[in-house]
Amino acid sequence: MARKLNVLYCGSGWADIVPAFARAIAALGVEAEVRTRDPRAAVAAQLGDVDVVLPSNARVGAEELAAAPRLRLIQQPAVGHETIDLAAARARGVPVCNAPGANADSVAQAALLLLLSLARRFKGAQRAFAEARIGAPAGVELTGRTMVIVGLGRSGSRLRAAVEALGMKVIGVDREDGRAGLLAALPGADAVSLHAPLTEHTRDLLDDAAFAAMRPGALVVNVARGGLVQRGALERALGSGRLGGVGLDVFWEEPWDPRDPLFARDDVLVLPHVAGSTEESFGRIAAIVARNVAAVARGEALVHQIA
Repeated sequence: MARKLNVLYCGSGWADIVPAFARAIAALGVEAEVRTRDPRAAVAAQLGDVDVVLPSNARVGAEELAAAPRLRLIQQPAVGHETIDLAAARARGVPVCNAPGANADSVAQAALLLLLSLARRFKGAQRAFAEARIGAPAGVELTGRTMVIVGLGRSGSRLRAAVEALGMKVIGVDREDGRAGLLAALPGADAVSLHAPLTEHTRDLLDDAAFAAMRPGALVVNVARGGLVQRGALERALGSGRLGGVGLDVFWEEPWDPRDPLFARDDVLVLPHVAGSTEESFGRIAAIVARNVAAVARGEALVHQIA
C-alpha cells in the first residue's frame, strides 16, 4: 500500500484554500495529509517529514531543502516563484512546478475594480456619503483614455479585453520590451496596470523617471508584486499631485502595517493581497496541485514543471 503523503502549505494567507487542496487530492484517490505551517516556527524546522511543499510566499532555498530529506516536489500554488531557489532545487533533484493562469481572471477583475474605484474617487465618495453630500466628488470617465499594461500574460491579457470593452486604448509592454520600451509607452498613459513578475530586471520598474513620463493625473494599479514600484518615487509622485492615484493589492513588505500613512491618503486604494482569491481560482489552483500530488504518488509526469 502506498504511503500517505505529507503536504505542507506555507502561505501566510489563503486559509480557505487548504481544505480545497485536501478535497481535490482525495478526489483523485490519493491519501495525503495537508497541513498549514506554524507561522511561529521557521519553515525549515517543519519540513522533516514533508513530501510536497506548497511555498506560496515563503522562501524555499538551500537551507529548507537540506532540512527536507523526504521532499519530492515543490509545488507553487500560483505563477510567481521568486521565493524558490530553482538552482538549489535542481541540485537536490527536487522538481518545481507552478500553477499558471489559474487565477488570471480573478487578478484581472481585481485590477479593474481598483482602476474603476480610482477613476470614481471611491474614498472621497464614501466620505461624501457619510456626510450626506450629494453629487461629489466628480470622477473621470475611462472611455477614450489610454492604458499601459505591463505584462501581457494571462491576467494582463484578460484586463486588456475588459478595458478595451470600456472604450480604452491599450498599449502593451512585455518584459522583452525592457525599460526602454516601458518609458517609450508611458508618455501616452492615462493609466498603468502592472502584471509582470518580480525579477532583477523589473524591480523598481516604476521610478521617478517612469512617473514623470506618464500623463498628469495618471492612475496606477499594481496587482503583481510590491517591488515593481519604487516606494519613494511613488510617494513623490503622489505628493506633487502629478499622479492621480494608485491602487495596490501587493506591498513592499507583507504583512504590511495598516497604520502606514501612505494607505490613509484619499488617492491610495488598497486590497489585502486578494486579487487572486476567489472561489473559482481556488478550485482551479487546487486541481493543479492535486494533479501533481497524485503524479508524485503514482510516479507519473508532472504538469507545469519549471525546474
